[in-house]
Amino acid sequence: MIKNITTSKVAIFALVSGLTACGEIPFQSSNDEAASASSQNAKPDFSKITDVTLKKAAFFDFLRPAVEHENQRIIEERQFLESVLSSVNTGESLSRDQYAYAEKLADAYKLPLDGNMITADWLAAILERVDVLPESLVLSQAANESGWGTSRFAVEGNNYFGQWCYRKGCGLVPNARNEGASHEVAVFASPYLSVQAYFMNVNTNRAYQDLRDIRSAQRKAGEEVEGTKLAEGLSRYSERGHAYVDEIQAMIKHNNQYWRQG
Repeated sequence: MIKNITTSKVAIFALVSGLTACGEIPFQSSNDEAASASSQNAKPDFSKITDVTLKKAAFFDFLRPAVEHENQRIIEERQFLESVLSSVNTGESLSRDQYAYAEKLADAYKLPLDGNMITADWLAAILERVDVLPESLVLSQAANESGWGTSRFAVEGNNYFGQWCYRKGCGLVPNARNEGASHEVAVFASPYLSVQAYFMNVNTNRAYQDLRDIRSAQRKAGEEVEGTKLAEGLSRYSERGHAYVDEIQAMIKHNNQYWRQG
């Protein structure tokens, strides 16, 4: 199934000082460059792995470092926002650097500041977006959407999550695109950047507000953020609706032996 993700100028996504930007790529940190290059250079040909168990292990191990990297980035962003929230609640003044970084997060997560002010309400709202996604959920969706890394879009475009773009020439034209449709399937410079784009899509797109609400409720209840529960918020990820949710949940449970967390 193919999903909708908004793009601006081109369908290549990169972190900008730890933040994901769509289109223009003015800067990548050395860690991001290394992760991106490593992911690209080590890309296996999954179609040649005939043993199912070995193929699953290889696929999950291939994308897992990118998932871990994204979650670590998000954890650090959450820690910053939580520290700012503590300062706001106690009436402490924020530094210019804190304000500048908060503005960058506001842009990246598509949640403008309240009248250019960092308020407790804004911080609570953005913390619902700046949160981790369990590897069990991310890797199960990647396997489902890319045919375990063998789809044309994964092989030719490093697109493991079926993400669309809408500017002519931004990606690959689907062979079975409906008459009158103009979308293309986004192309990424590396598999790593496909994972980045997926994280930002799920964490900002209004279509996945239900997932973020479920995650927020888990947080408030002191529960672990867990993949099968979050999958309930993905009914709009596919035209198949809840049948898609059921399939992702079944994949998470069936492949439980491969998960290191969530």
